[in-house]
Amino acid sequence: MRQHKLSLCKAHYLEWVPAQTQRFIEEYDMFKPQARVLVAVSGGKDSLALWDVLSRLGYLADGLYIDLGIDGNNGYSTTSQRHCVEFADQRGLGLHIYDVREHEGASIPTASRLTRRGREKPCSLCGLTKRYIMNRMTLEKGYDVLATGHNLDDEAAVLFSNTLQWQVGYLQRQGPVLEARPGFAKKVKPFFRFYERETAAYALLQGIDYIYDECPHALGAKSIYYKETLNRLEADRPGAKLSFFLSYLRAKDSLQFSPEGAQRDLLSACDQCGQPSSAPGLCAFCRTWHQVRQRVHDAGS
Repeated sequence: MRQHKLSLCKAHYLEWVPAQTQRFIEEYDMFKPQARVLVAVSGGKDSLALWDVLSRLGYLADGLYIDLGIDGNNGYSTTSQRHCVEFADQRGLGLHIYDVREHEGASIPTASRLTRRGREKPCSLCGLTKRYIMNRMTLEKGYDVLATGHNLDDEAAVLFSNTLQWQVGYLQRQGPVLEARPGFAKKVKPFFRFYERETAAYALLQGIDYIYDECPHALGAKSIYYKETLNRLEADRPGAKLSFFLSYLRAKDSLQFSPEGAQRDLLSACDQCGQPSSAPGLCAFCRTWHQVRQRVHDAGS
């Protein structure tokens, strides 16, 4: 690991990753030893590795898998759910499964075809849906914190995108910890300082069976382009991604954000579900999925 000036054998690497994770949890005050943690799992290497590490560290960590109904020719959702179920069964861990089609009336691919948001940006509709469900499940099930498997490559790519476009609202909120607010669960990213290749190495060495395929709808996503661009920079300057993101976190408190970013925190309760919304009436989730259900109903009439 040139970025750390460190080389480890298998045994010591499998000790190093949990030890570093524990250090990040304590350093950024993510959660206490007695906390109930809900881990959002997708069947991929990062989320399953995080769940494995938290369990090894002794935390009470259950999983949440959201079945998006993305199957098609490669059975993406079916395969990813199978990896999560097998992982939980092998380790005796609790796993919640939320079927979007069953609860909301349509799969993500169907909803994408029925809404302008989905047709223009399928990943936007998927992200909206997952964020809403993860937050709601964390609160309804009584967990103290929601943990996601975002790694350094994910965070650096998002920061790169937000910086290129100076999305001050997003820049204001980006970080390894998003504190709880009324209607919002606390959200943390314990793997945010690990490179993607480091979490992949951990999963492989630990014998974690995960889905290798990317979501079929992610083809051509800008986030992949940003990751590739940063990887070229990293190849010439080992540690560049880590320095980029950690320097941003250090500078964040002194950055001057516009009042517009603060205005986005003025929230009201959604008329339908009661969760916080930036607009009066229905929140974006309820508004979008009401439209989907109405169009599914009309098509079946």
